[in-house]
Amino acid sequence: MNNISLLIALGVLANSQSTSCPDYLAYSQQRNAPFSSGKYSLPYQRPAPACRTFNSPSIESTIHNMSSVISDPDLYRLFENTLPNTLDTAIKWHGVSATDSAQELTFIITGDINAMWLRDSSNQLLSYLPFLQPDDSKASLASLYRGVINLQARYLLTSPYCNSFQPPPESGLPPSNNSAAVSDTVTPAYSPAQIFECKYEIDSLASFLQVSSAYHSATKDTDFFKRYQWVDALKTVISTAKSMTTPTYDAQGRVLDSPYKFTRQTTRTTETLANDGLGHPVARDTGLVRSAFRPSDDSCSLQLFIPGNMMFASYLGPVMGILKTIGGHDDFVKEIADLEGSVRKGIENFGVAKVPKLTSNSSSSTLDRQTETEEIYAYEVDGYGSAIIMDDANIPSLLAAPLFGYMDRNDEKYLGTRRHILSNTNSNSGGGNPYFMAGPVLSAVGGPHAGPGMAWPMASIVRILTSDDDDEILGQLRQILASTDGKGLIHESVNSWDEKSWTRPWFSWANGLFGQMILDLADRKPHILKQSFQ
Repeated sequence: MNNISLLIALGVLANSQSTSCPDYLAYSQQRNAPFSSGKYSLPYQRPAPACRTFNSPSIESTIHNMSSVISDPDLYRLFENTLPNTLDTAIKWHGVSATDSAQELTFIITGDINAMWLRDSSNQLLSYLPFLQPDDSKASLASLYRGVINLQARYLLTSPYCNSFQPPPESGLPPSNNSAAVSDTVTPAYSPAQIFECKYEIDSLASFLQVSSAYHSATKDTDFFKRYQWVDALKTVISTAKSMTTPTYDAQGRVLDSPYKFTRQTTRTTETLANDGLGHPVARDTGLVRSAFRPSDDSCSLQLFIPGNMMFASYLGPVMGILKTIGGHDDFVKEIADLEGSVRKGIENFGVAKVPKLTSNSSSSTLDRQTETEEIYAYEVDGYGSAIIMDDANIPSLLAAPLFGYMDRNDEKYLGTRRHILSNTNSNSGGGNPYFMAGPVLSAVGGPHAGPGMAWPMASIVRILTSDDDDEILGQLRQILASTDGKGLIHESVNSWDEKSWTRPWFSWANGLFGQMILDLADRKPHILKQSFQ
């Protein structure tokens, strides 16, 4: 039996849907019946069962059961549309390796972009972590996880500095064209047949650690990590990160060769690196790992990206635990432990800035006119003393740091950082986050990717996930519900002053994150889901 026949026999060929299934990019921009009974009359945006790319009975059961947990009809419809969005629409192909029919592979697209990002695919699956159980079958959520980990391992071994990848040859799917990348000059070079885009981002490396840790934590399936290429891929992740601790100059002031360079012909400064692809200079001996680009795929202003280093450090411990369980990797475990220690020390020694102390945590905060200051985490630093004081909506962010376990949500320095992140103070004394977008539609963190005025619902969702304040949570839920432009899905960004101005109709990660957040509220604050938003 050839490989394609085997896939069909296994029933896991995800892209074998009926040709009558509508294109979801167009479908997601329509208002499809039936409509919710609330004031927003939100449409039902799930494809017909035969057109969904993966089915999970446990998630279908949860969606049904949540109808008695969520009282508001519009909030329930938004949950109903969003939680399963990745499974409904984005499992572009799920099969096995051409050389080993036991090795599962899963190709997950972001939504309206037909490529697989390491970061997005990891986060898309994390929405289903509460449902993940040990399961050897190839029609299970566990199989999706194993397939993503295996395919990410292959990608990392092919081009560890890249962030976004083409379909595997086994899928039979054609590679996608990225017209923006035509002019790219990248070191190390890559093949467009394998790579969609090659922007080096530390969170891409961290995302492989994250999805691996999540799978092992939920299933205790240590045997999986002994097979295939996981250990080799992990060694590549660690060696790549260590290579990106290279500073700009040696001790005598000579310019060092950078392991990674990137330039693009573009009219957007965030799409290329300064200094002919080197980026802004980075100091020696910080212990931090450089990142050329942010999780928004925008270039870093300063290359020591603090949220990315936080995320990377947070998941080094769990992967060391996997290695210890496997056994026989004592030297490698020590190498990882040393790297984790240096990164954490670097964050606390170089990633903290003193700023004027804000007097409240609201978006209209005013500054204390005295000289009182507080320490908060910077978004980016260079090790020379320069710091970027801001946050971006994309995860990893400073706002999301408790979600990936770098610190507790009640940590004093985090709370101070949070006050600044969620403030758009324009006082002459300085303060606040220049990318906090305030307006009557959605007040939330945005970023350079969509530009000033464009707030990201993802940041509102993260704000809820990291808050214990009922009023704050309710306020954010009201704004999110009102900001879908009647489409019943979570957009990438929304104009804070015009709900009809938004980006990306089909952004699977953000949809799944909303569903994940509602499930979190059902566990820790179920009374909020009994509220009316009418």
